[in-house]
Amino acid sequence: MIRYADLNDWEILRKYEHGISDTELKNSIKAGRILLMFQEDSFIGWLRFNLFWDNTPFMNMLYLLEEHRGRGHGKELIGFWEKEMAKSDYTQVLTSTLSNEQAQFFYRKNGYTDCGSLLLPGEALEIIFLKNLIREAESAHEK
Repeated sequence: MIRYADLNDWEILRKYEHGISDTELKNSIKAGRILLMFQEDSFIGWLRFNLFWDNTPFMNMLYLLEEHRGRGHGKELIGFWEKEMAKSDYTQVLTSTLSNEQAQFFYRKNGYTDCGSLLLPGEALEIIFLKNLIREAESAHEK
């Protein structure tokens, strides 16, 4: 099951989500920008997003608990998010990962294409990925 987080999910998210301040985590929950994934009522992961340039959904975090990786849950979670974004009339989504992380292969396998990069001092290259949702958006309107 996938659903949007609410403030009742604060404790579970705070336990695992360390890349964001308490204030921003609460703001993301209130803005409806965190999706939670459960399997048989057990929390297994989440997806957090924001809007790049205030107009393009950008997946900031996709995380599955270690024991739930490699089972197709990540693909399911991003697929759900992409459909939600298409229903909201977005035609593209973005995400990124460091060049020294395996996630780059996951994103490419799931239809994301390299579209740029960012190099910060002392960091590995950050690869920016784009996925076009035009087909998904058009099919959502046909339903």
